[in-house]
Amino acid sequence: MDLLSINEPKFVKDYSNKDLEDLAKDIRKFLIENLSVTGGHLGPNLGVVELTLVLHQLFDSPKDKFLWDVGHQAYVHKILTGRADQFGSLRQYQGLCGFPKRSESKHDVWETGHSSTSLSGAMGMALARDLKGSDNYVIPVIGDGALTGGMALEALNHIGHEQTDMIVVLNDNEMSIAPNVGALHSMLGRMRTAGKYQKAKEELEMLIKKIPAFGGRLAATAERVKDSLKYLLVSGMFFEEMGFTYLGPVDGHDLEDLKTNMKYAKKTKGPVLVHVITKKGKGYAPAENDAKGTWHGLGPYKIESGEVVKKPGPPSYSGVFTETLKGIARQDERIVAITPAMPGGSGLDKFAKEFPTRMFDVGIAEQHATTMSAGLATQGMKPVLAIYSTFLQRAYDQLVHDVCRQNLNVFFAVDRAGLVGADGETHQGVFDVSYLRHLPNMKILCPKDENEFQHMIYTATCYDDGPIAVRYPRGAGLGVKMDEELKVIPLGEWEILKEGTDLSILTFGTMIPVAMEAAEKLNALGINVEVVNARSIKPLDHNKLTELAKSHRPILTLEETALLGGFGSAVLEFFHENHHHTMVVERMGIPDKYIEHGSVPELLEEIGLTTENVVTQVEQIIPKKRKRA
Repeated sequence: MDLLSINEPKFVKDYSNKDLEDLAKDIRKFLIENLSVTGGHLGPNLGVVELTLVLHQLFDSPKDKFLWDVGHQAYVHKILTGRADQFGSLRQYQGLCGFPKRSESKHDVWETGHSSTSLSGAMGMALARDLKGSDNYVIPVIGDGALTGGMALEALNHIGHEQTDMIVVLNDNEMSIAPNVGALHSMLGRMRTAGKYQKAKEELEMLIKKIPAFGGRLAATAERVKDSLKYLLVSGMFFEEMGFTYLGPVDGHDLEDLKTNMKYAKKTKGPVLVHVITKKGKGYAPAENDAKGTWHGLGPYKIESGEVVKKPGPPSYSGVFTETLKGIARQDERIVAITPAMPGGSGLDKFAKEFPTRMFDVGIAEQHATTMSAGLATQGMKPVLAIYSTFLQRAYDQLVHDVCRQNLNVFFAVDRAGLVGADGETHQGVFDVSYLRHLPNMKILCPKDENEFQHMIYTATCYDDGPIAVRYPRGAGLGVKMDEELKVIPLGEWEILKEGTDLSILTFGTMIPVAMEAAEKLNALGINVEVVNARSIKPLDHNKLTELAKSHRPILTLEETALLGGFGSAVLEFFHENHHHTMVVERMGIPDKYIEHGSVPELLEEIGLTTENVVTQVEQIIPKKRKRA
């Protein structure tokens, strides 16, 4: 079938199983070919082809609401809803979003990018449906990894209590981004091998009905036998006890099995959980056999060999983090590492190989990871929580209440800080300075390159006076020479990278190359600019700021973070609090909006964080006569 000709999903309603099987092959071929060029979340989407086809055949989108938890598995849905012709621009600037996007299609009713939100969103939609007297279905699709998130369990509890009509599809592929951990994962494993609970229960009910009504004792015994069946077949039938009708396990690649159970779910009142077993990467051997999570989400690859196309270059920041931390941990037994389901992305999988008893993957549980780190710190350990900037947002109260309030020695390794590119607005790490800076006791560092980064890691592990965060970008370093001996970087001390007398650019991290290039261009215009590596975001360098105030030198702050509450705001606050009200301070950073997907250079161009714009901004600050000096 020509997938590019699809406009609406209604065409699948009259398809036979043979037609759907052929369509599934076409979709898999399309995904494998297109993602080999653009990259993207291949494994999750190959695993849900049949499931998505059946959902669109039996339900009526957008009247019926599909909510794709995390959104890694929504590509097939996008194809069936008329967006196949946009896949050449997948995850590229102003192209097709890699996640569900409400502005993209009426069929995307819930936007996501982080896990464990679909059930709560679905509950809201279901309650609104009931209040308005509508009759549509609400169908959240959630993975076994996302189900371990605390928010998902909170929603399950409420849905089961309210007995709200809803069909929850548990897409169980036995692996999220990283191998799942925890008791719930083990329970699902028992369910996978336990057999068809619903079918056996129905057969037992039919048998009971054939027994003559001998009265109370026999009837009570029969009911006890029926009620205990779920414990015989599935140890600890968690979902039934939560108030759900449990259907499954269902073969997620058997169209007839899927249809039978979905039709049953449609007829069942109250909340239903359809437990669907799928194979991540189905139909493409390299993805099917992936044990490391490489094929969950990746860049371009060679279809024939499955070889991922990698460009040679400097070590990644996550690689530097792991190697440095391992070296420190060999000397300091207090060091323990924690990650919320990102051992590969953070690099801690390599730490775990050397220190298996000192690394803890807690699953998709950022709140738990943060407070557990606090608990470790109370006992004299030095917990290092490696977490993405946008995932740490999910543990804000734990930061406030459990870590900072108690002034505990937790080291937050804040990965993916700044713009991350193709993953888009749900993953752009631009808010961490704003949400960390105002917390009492918190200290924040940001390196200019991978060499300074290794020293900051050492500094953070040596720091014993409360929480400290080191934020660092996604991707490779700059290729600078690495010092052999680690040293402590003093908090509250900045580094002068270039001397200058006309204006000072205060910046840090990824914006330093921009500032240095702009300074050279400004020198050619007769404007002598100082460039300061403001690597200690909190505390600020009070001595340097006081010196600038005395000289009345204009300042430009430059940051790849949100302007509201960011580093530039901190500088303004310093001058206000110290009564330096005549200081000229201009700020450049991320504006008050969400930044969509695209390459980082394209996004920087869009928001104006470029060398050219820095030059223009400085020219507006410095009087014209300076240029003739």
